[in-house]
Amino acid sequence: MTWTALRTTHYIGGRFTDDEPTLSVENPATGEELARVADADAATAMACLDAAVEAAPDWVATEPRFRGELLRAAWARIMVRADEFAETMTLEMGKPLAEARGEVTYGAEFLRWFAEETPRIHGRYTVAPVGGQRLLTMKQPIGPVLAITPWNFPLAMATRKLGPALAAGCTAVLKPAQLTPLTSLLLMDVFDEVGVPAGVVNCFVSSSASTTTAPLIADPRLRKLTFTGSTSVGVKLLEQAAANVLKCSMELGGNAPFLVLPSADVDRAVEGAMVAKMRNIGQACTAANRLIVHRDLAEEFTAKLAARVGALTVGDGMADGVDVGPLVSAAALDDVEAMVTEAVADGARVVVGGSRVDGPGHFMRPTVLADVPPSSRCIREEIFGPVAPIVTVDSVDEAVALANDTRYGLMSYVFAENLDEALSTAERLESGMVGLNSGLVSNPAAPFGGVKSSGLGREGGPEGIEEFLEIKYVGVSLR
Repeated sequence: MTWTALRTTHYIGGRFTDDEPTLSVENPATGEELARVADADAATAMACLDAAVEAAPDWVATEPRFRGELLRAAWARIMVRADEFAETMTLEMGKPLAEARGEVTYGAEFLRWFAEETPRIHGRYTVAPVGGQRLLTMKQPIGPVLAITPWNFPLAMATRKLGPALAAGCTAVLKPAQLTPLTSLLLMDVFDEVGVPAGVVNCFVSSSASTTTAPLIADPRLRKLTFTGSTSVGVKLLEQAAANVLKCSMELGGNAPFLVLPSADVDRAVEGAMVAKMRNIGQACTAANRLIVHRDLAEEFTAKLAARVGALTVGDGMADGVDVGPLVSAAALDDVEAMVTEAVADGARVVVGGSRVDGPGHFMRPTVLADVPPSSRCIREEIFGPVAPIVTVDSVDEAVALANDTRYGLMSYVFAENLDEALSTAERLESGMVGLNSGLVSNPAAPFGGVKSSGLGREGGPEGIEEFLEIKYVGVSLR
């Protein structure tokens, strides 16, 4: 890692500030301080919005192709610096280096995808059904954007928001999670390198999200809020945004069911479960949270999944051969371990794992729980860790009812070889996305988002740029 190139201060109006780095960033694999970054106050956050507002008129006036070429240049530069990005993510977040490299490719692709969408912002011209009038509709950038991102995918969550915002012609302020700010600051370095105009993208890091973001949300110059994080925080942000009728995109919590139906290929389902559950150390809103398995397949599925999970190597993500890195913090580890303890007290059986690994670092042994009661906390709430609880059901109807028995509706997984069984079940599930015989469906070319308490709007795909555009109608009278 070339730490001499590490950025540790805010990026405002086209330059990195000279603030003193005081906010500690921890390496979750060791528990030791990794670096220090600047800690913004409300005035610093407002300076970011000021810069975005000042840059907005010129950025709106740029040709779509120009915006697209800048985004494509940023994609190319990230790929050149891929090792630097991957190592930074592993060191500050904990995911194994191989997974971090995968996120670099995935995260950068949002910039390339939306670079290609910039010239495809279309309007409409039609003849009015009655009378001599023409109906003209056009799409225009909504205005300055505040993007608040989480710690678990520090590159992809930023590019998934900034890519479409910049492509649409919006300027932006990025507020990354304080646990993983280094990747976002490295992204600012890339935007600076490729010549994104001053003020188009700005970034601040803060230990106090509420005191820095609330004034921005209350400012009428801000016209868009895009947030990825917990449902509880998302609800509070929506309440704040309501005062200015601020357009919002919310990618919130999940409680993804993973259904293994009677016609499923067990080996294929186990492979899918390993990806859906253990990717990113289980710290993903799309992670399979509840493994709902038909009784006819439960014994075989549980045994094969436990064998795979038990063979995973736990350790520092920077080391070769590591499959499962640390959880992001001591508090996260405590909560995951508590969920396992509560599940066992509720009657669940530990098949493999079940406890933390002695420090240093915040490591949890990959765990499979069988016979978990549906009322257990690990079934009702997001686990956000490498724990797979299995619930056994007797019918497809029971599986679907249990899957839908949650306030969340982000992601679902269905494994079945019978086409009728598979498609009819996918249609009945109350979620914005379904993985059908697949443990991984996230793709920059596809719309990502949920229903119910899992959020509003979509990110990625052709739909993603629409979140940053307003429709203007012009009625044209002809003589």
